[in-house]
Amino acid sequence: MMPNLTDKIGDWNPQLLREIKGRLKFFNVAIAVATSLLLQLVVFLYQLRDLPDDRYSLTGAYCPLRQVYELQQKQVYQESNQSTINEFSDFLLNNFCPQNQINWQLWWRDHWEYIFLTFSVIFVFTLLVAGTYLLINDLAKEESRGTLNFIRLSPQSETSILTGKLLGVPSLVYLVILVAVPLHLLAGRSAKIAFSYIFSYYAILIASCIFFYSAALLFGLVTRWFSGFQPWLGSGAVLFFLFTTILIASSYSNSLNNSTAWLRLFAPWDAINYLFPNLLRVHHSSHLKNLEFFYLPLGKNIVSVVGFYLLNFGLCSYGILQALKRCFRNPQASIISKKQSYLLVAFCQVMMWGFSLQSWRNNSRFNEFVAQNLVFLALYNLVLLLSLIAVLSPHRQDVQDWARYRHQEVSSRKSVWQDLIWAEKSPAIVAIAINLTIVAIPWLPWIALTSVFDTEYSENFDRLKVLLAVALSISIIMIYATIAQLIVLQKTPKRSFWAIGTIGTVTLLPPIILEFLGISLWEHPTIWLFSSFPWAAIQYSGATTIFMAFLAQLSVLALLNFQLTKQVRLAGESATKALLAGR
Repeated sequence: MMPNLTDKIGDWNPQLLREIKGRLKFFNVAIAVATSLLLQLVVFLYQLRDLPDDRYSLTGAYCPLRQVYELQQKQVYQESNQSTINEFSDFLLNNFCPQNQINWQLWWRDHWEYIFLTFSVIFVFTLLVAGTYLLINDLAKEESRGTLNFIRLSPQSETSILTGKLLGVPSLVYLVILVAVPLHLLAGRSAKIAFSYIFSYYAILIASCIFFYSAALLFGLVTRWFSGFQPWLGSGAVLFFLFTTILIASSYSNSLNNSTAWLRLFAPWDAINYLFPNLLRVHHSSHLKNLEFFYLPLGKNIVSVVGFYLLNFGLCSYGILQALKRCFRNPQASIISKKQSYLLVAFCQVMMWGFSLQSWRNNSRFNEFVAQNLVFLALYNLVLLLSLIAVLSPHRQDVQDWARYRHQEVSSRKSVWQDLIWAEKSPAIVAIAINLTIVAIPWLPWIALTSVFDTEYSENFDRLKVLLAVALSISIIMIYATIAQLIVLQKTPKRSFWAIGTIGTVTLLPPIILEFLGISLWEHPTIWLFSSFPWAAIQYSGATTIFMAFLAQLSVLALLNFQLTKQVRLAGESATKALLAGR
């Protein structure tokens, strides 16, 4: 039977069979099973430490006499007679709840619930952190041994190879969890938790594993320069993310109806707390019960909550899979294409704005919406666009091939603009401009409809200044994109690092220097208009000043693009022509 199963696995996915054969050996399996059983024993015994004994307090949670003695204790304390209080305290200390009076049914139910919730948390950390480490470490080892290139040359499809990695590399982690699942199910049923809720938890956990494991593979493929530090960096980032989000989820005041909510959906804690309210011991209802997306009440029932989680994980995992397919066969290829970047930016805008609009209504004031969400939206989009600049900007050889191809007019049917929009080897300036347009589109209706939704706030709301702020932000990002493209066109070594370092410096250093020198944005707003965060100084600047700053940035952008066009034209010249021209 075992050879037949092995043959079937090998026929379905040869990469999975290779991974399983290398890991599911007798000694490894025995260690994994023993570890899981030992963990279950420790958790079970640890919960027994609170087992009520013959010295269980009369005011304990499982003593039916608790209410009577608590009422007497309250009456004694109200009398404010110290001797009576001392006598009653001595009585409680020297008398204990009879064993036949203890509510054992309630104690065992809570005991099983503690076990169930403990394993629910352990499963998340074990699968996501350990699985991420193993996947990145496996890719690093394959790269160092040279076997990864051998796998790339195999006739298997990218999907088959990556699926084999996802299922096979963390197989021992899966085994540890599977051995503990029966106790987890038993604890859940003994704690009167419905199977529908338990299996909803499993569905979200599996979806989160697919997402994080896919991201781990992509991280391992695109960060080869970290060498042996890759697994620790990747798994450490996941561990930090899980710890941070569990602290946020346990916070009483942190609502999910804001622009940061989408990031929290990538951690399963809010969903688990929604399914099992006693998980975080926060003494308040789950934030997911009030979850809305474009005013759709998703948190009203379990189906919509779980379905939205699975949809979010599914779409994001699919996007990562497309990036994996591009990078796996050709490690030098960009993570995403220009077309995919447009879809990515549009998807991010829908998700971020979908969670942001509710706070407008809930706060009943438009300025509250501005203060809590628009700043975060601007920061998220700044990070997204700077990342796209790094990803989409082609290197010198690619631009040279594209420019020479255009110069020779091999395909006269395609216009230059079509190439600039879609072709991967063409400069990324037009693609960045399109992505900036996608980012700006949701802001325009907001600016136009301000007076409709908040007339009191709109009296002090200058639409022209806000429109100019959007234009300033677009122009400064375009300047950064042009600078990055100019740097990667140079012949200097390590051009990518120079480009990333330069953009990082011009983005972060000016505001830091201004703050260090004490040049505040309310006293010197004109200087801040030329920084990476021009919208911070908008309210302290006049419309004329903002417009002049915008014209100055357009002039800089025009000069930079003139230089870029010249560099691309020179790169596209043939070697013979360059030699004859003395270049």
